[in-house]
Order: sequence, then C-alpha cells, then structure tokens
Amino acid sequence: MSSADNSDGNNGTTRTQLRVFENLDALAHGAADLFVRLQGADRPHEHFNVALSGGSTPRAFHSALVGPPYREQIAWESIQYFWGDERFVPPDDPQSNYRMAFETLLSQVSVTSDQVHRVPTERGDPAIVADLYEADIRRDMNVLPGQFPRFDVILLGMGPDGHCASLFPHTDALAVRDRLVTANHVPQLHTDRITFTVPVINNAAHVVFLVAGADKADALAAVLEGARDTETYPSQLIAPENGTLHWLVDRAAAAKLEHI
Repeated sequence: MSSADNSDGNNGTTRTQLRVFENLDALAHGAADLFVRLQGADRPHEHFNVALSGGSTPRAFHSALVGPPYREQIAWESIQYFWGDERFVPPDDPQSNYRMAFETLLSQVSVTSDQVHRVPTERGDPAIVADLYEADIRRDMNVLPGQFPRFDVILLGMGPDGHCASLFPHTDALAVRDRLVTANHVPQLHTDRITFTVPVINNAAHVVFLVAGADKADALAAVLEGARDTETYPSQLIAPENGTLHWLVDRAAAAKLEHI
C-alpha cells in the first residue's frame, strides 16, 4: 500500500488522503480498518450516522466488515444507516442499493428497524420520494430548515464516467444547493435516481471514496490530477468542509496517476 496526504486546492479546510492498495481485497480490508477507527473515535456519541453506497467495491467492504477481526470491534447498536443515493426501483429489486446492503451487511449483524433509513422508492414519483427521504433525515438528525446534516461517514463509489452517488455528468442535480436530497433524471441511463446533494456530502466529517478496477483509471486520473471540470467529472465537486476526504483505491484504478 502507498499513501499521500495533501490539502485540496479549492478548499483549504479539506484534508485529503489517498491510499493505494494492491487489489480489491486489500482495499476492502483497508476500508474496514478505517471504518473501525472512525467509529471508535466517535463512540461517545449516541449515534454514528453513516451513508452507504451501492456497487461492487462497497460489497467487498461489507464482506470484510462483518468478518473477523472487524465485526467484534464495532458498536453496531450505535450506527444509523442511510444511503447516499438509490436507484428508482423497489427495495427488493436486484438493482437496489438497499437490497445489496441488506444482503451483505445488515442481515449479517444486529440491527433494529429504527437504525435503517432507506430511500422509500415505493412511495410515489421520484420528487415525492426525495421529499420523504429528506424529511426522514431532517427528523432523525434534528436538522433545522436552512441547515445541512453532518454525517460521520459518507461512503462513495466512483463510476468510469467520474460520477459519485447519483451525481452524473451534465445532470441537474449537480447544481442543487438548497436541498438535502433530490431526484435526478439521468438521460444517459434513461432512468431516475435519488441522491444526496453536493452540500450534504461536503458537510460530512469523513467522505470515503472506494474505487477499484482498471475501468476507473482514466476517470480517477482526471478527477485527482486533471483540469477542473465538474460538469464532466462530478467527483471533483466533493471537498468536505472542515472534514477529511479519503480516497481508497486499488492499484489498477491508480495506474494512470502520476503523483502517488
């Protein structure tokens, strides 16, 4: 594993850490190590608020987290589970981020129903669902109008196109600054998604990108070392204020980085 530590050029209050792992398995265990450390540091708090992500890399992270030695080191009862984005499908659909998390994480540990805050995709059209999910977050985290929640950890993947959460290139959600959650039409996928907005992600204490695979190499190099073009590479928008931005990537994804 190699690592680098620097501050973000666009936001002096963002601490950025890049760690490169040899393969997906090593990355998953590195992510589990980090999660245990972050949760342990915040155990005095009543709740540890985490936003999960979909995708194959988070799946590997979940598998590591519920196994030894991490499972016994986590105060599972303190975790409140949210999702940074969701596909507009029923919760039992194979494409559902919630379903993936349930199968690989939530069903493997002790979790009560009041700890789980999934996106209620069965409740109406995307705009209504976004409103309901935002209301749930505000209620559970005591977020007043005009304020943004401070998640302890937001986990993100990154697509080969440079998107994160469901903030896709050249879509309307990239410009939303007055909401916690928004419905985002994604023309390139012919679908709708529900997603956290940029200011919600950037208000987190820790944002953790998990990026694996050679198909991510071009986008990762563009996001971290290329010219700033947030419409084309939305992941460049992520720079948590007074927080830490963690990039945990495997060797294949990091293949085109020059400064590691």
